[in-house]
Amino acid sequence: MKLLRFLCLSLCSFVLFPSHAYQQEQEPLVIVNKAINQAAFIKGDNIIKVVDAASGKTEELTPEGLFTVIVKAKNPYYRKKDIEGGSPENPLGTRWIGFDARETDGRIYGIHGTNQSSSIGQYVTNGCIRLSNENVEWLYENVPKGTSVYIVKKDVPFQVLIEEVKTLRHKN
Repeated sequence: MKLLRFLCLSLCSFVLFPSHAYQQEQEPLVIVNKAINQAAFIKGDNIIKVVDAASGKTEELTPEGLFTVIVKAKNPYYRKKDIEGGSPENPLGTRWIGFDARETDGRIYGIHGTNQSSSIGQYVTNGCIRLSNENVEWLYENVPKGTSVYIVKKDVPFQVLIEEVKTLRHKN
């Protein structure tokens, strides 16, 4: 009887209060692989969507590592050239998903749209990850603040990179 009660309580506590590690593994994740200029949206162990991306003109411009989304903006303002959000001349496109790379505030490095669709798949940015407006709008709706963004340059499948993120999360 004691064993049955223990098993029941254990199962109930797992369902009602899932472990932190389990919750982290179910959170959304974005992986960007600069080796193939693609971004993947992950949920749990499932690759939900993979899209083409653009990254830095040089390898060091787009930082690598595990970052966190801290800023989101619709029709972002482009400070560098004083171009208002929503303008067809705005190189940031229709959405901004900013992350904390190199100890910044989410307004320096981000995943954003573009007004130059032919640049997708190329090494052309000043450090950001560029997606088509359609893809960044989809991602924007599916990525809450606090989502992890893992940027690497490796010749391995996304499934391997998912496992790397799990290992990194367990170290922290």
